Order: sequence, then structure tokens, then C-alpha cells
Amino acid sequence: PGGEGYQYLADWVIRLNAQNPQMAARLLTPLTRWKRFDAARQKRMRVALLRISEADGLSKDVFEVVSKALTSE
Repeated sequence: PGGEGYQYLADWVIRLNAQNPQMAARLLTPLTRWKRFDAARQKRMRVALLRISEADGLSKDVFEVVSKALTSE
């Protein structure tokens, strides 16, 4: 309920981005479905997506998935 799981996933996506961008992009799938959840979870998922989008050195794979998820409002 506190969003720790979303932040944990974001941490791993950011770390994995440099080593294996395709895998990092695939790990984003649960966060891309943020519209299916209640308002509180949506907010936490979007915060995690925004944090990923602001990470330095984001690969084009991860950037594409994150940007599509954030613009699908």
C-alpha cells in the first residue's frame, strides 16, 4: 500500500538499464498498466515511472516503454 514495491521495481529497472536494456524494458510491464488500478496505486506507479524517466543514461528501449506509459492518459 505504501508504494515500496513500485520503488523497488524502479530501482532495479534503473540498475539493469545499463547492463541489459531489453530486460529492463520488459520489467516495466507491470507499471505500464497503471490505469487498471485505483487512484492511490496509479499515483504511486506514475511516481515510479517518472523517477525512471528522469534517470541518467536511459536506454532507448526503457525510454520508449516509459514514455508510452506516461503519455497514455
